[in-house]
Amino acid sequence: MPYPHIDPVALQIGPIAIHWYGLMYLAGFGLAWLLGRWRIQHHPAANGLTLRDLEDIIFYGVLGVILGGRLGYVLFYKLDDYLAHPLMIFEVWQGGMSFHGGLIGVILAMLVFARKRGRTLLEIGDFIAPLIPLGLAAGRLGNFINGELWGRPTDLPWGMVFPGAADGTPRHPSQLYEMGLEGLALFVLVWCFARKPRPKGQVGAVFLMGYGVFRFMVEFTREPDDFLGLLAGGLSMGQWMSLPMILIGLALFIWAARRSSPAPTR
Repeated sequence: MPYPHIDPVALQIGPIAIHWYGLMYLAGFGLAWLLGRWRIQHHPAANGLTLRDLEDIIFYGVLGVILGGRLGYVLFYKLDDYLAHPLMIFEVWQGGMSFHGGLIGVILAMLVFARKRGRTLLEIGDFIAPLIPLGLAAGRLGNFINGELWGRPTDLPWGMVFPGAADGTPRHPSQLYEMGLEGLALFVLVWCFARKPRPKGQVGAVFLMGYGVFRFMVEFTREPDDFLGLLAGGLSMGQWMSLPMILIGLALFIWAARRSSPAPTR
């Protein structure tokens, strides 16, 4: 299949360029706000959160995603390059965001918010977990429009020749796989799980496990970063960073279930 050449600049106004990649982030936060409003108005899992709380959560979340995602990419992937050219750190419209760094940033931001509101991190995590996946889907669409993070070579009929690969080889559109699994499928999984009352921490645990498993799977079709290649065990950096998510999510899920179970009668 031919790669649909899409100008990464959605709108040019004089010297100001509005990139699709940035618009995808804006769409992600907008979707999180809409879903959060619905949960506050229609779902008891909101636990008394208000629309003002939601606005603050989105604000803290934006800071966590942008700062954590960018710093995570700088530290985990291309530290030497950014140390040599530090101003490139601010060129976020060129791509270069780490989900795992963004996740750490959001966790820290939500921890600050929870302490300010006298709540627990698990409560806030259970509330925001269903709001995140559609934003991830939008981000992966931004990767596809940018023609970055393409997949490994394939002879499947939907393989695409990405101009940035510069080798003319059909490759998996792994950005779209991630959009479908880490975004849409994960949204359905976490949203449906959160529709019923759950032990505190389990909704967030399902998000961690679900993302970790889906990302681990898709990485088998995604071309490893040329400056890293495959690491120990033939796994990519994304796979090694997803394994702790799966284990932490599983441990949190089991802990939450045991914590909510009534003590046995003696």
